[in-house]
Amino acid sequence: MARGRLEPGPDHPITVAPTGDRVVVSVGDTVVARTVDALTLREAEYPPVQYIPRESVDPSLLRESTTTTFCPYKGECNYYDLTLGDEVLTDAVWVYRSPYDAVAEIADHVAFYPGRVSVDLDAASG
Repeated sequence: MARGRLEPGPDHPITVAPTGDRVVVSVGDTVVARTVDALTLREAEYPPVQYIPRESVDPSLLRESTTTTFCPYKGECNYYDLTLGDEVLTDAVWVYRSPYDAVAEIADHVAFYPGRVSVDLDAASG
């Protein structure tokens, strides 16, 4: 089945910009990721999403998922489970490995479902 590809525009704007703050992603007391190099993606009426550089995520907590989805504005999306001891948060992390040109900056970045993890921003202090 052919998948349609759409370009952001006035009816569906998408912007990607440096967040400018420190972003810490955690589950309970476990820090999953910490960075001052996050990107904020704003898309149409959706809440802003923090995209974290992949190298800022604790790799021991990620397990590749077989889930994939498709966004006509961003492309093919893959998922990771977060593994925290005996707890597994299925498909809690997503990545666009080869995003479309309009959002090319999010390549090598991952995002987290805010309802599954805490995503906290504060003034970058190192």
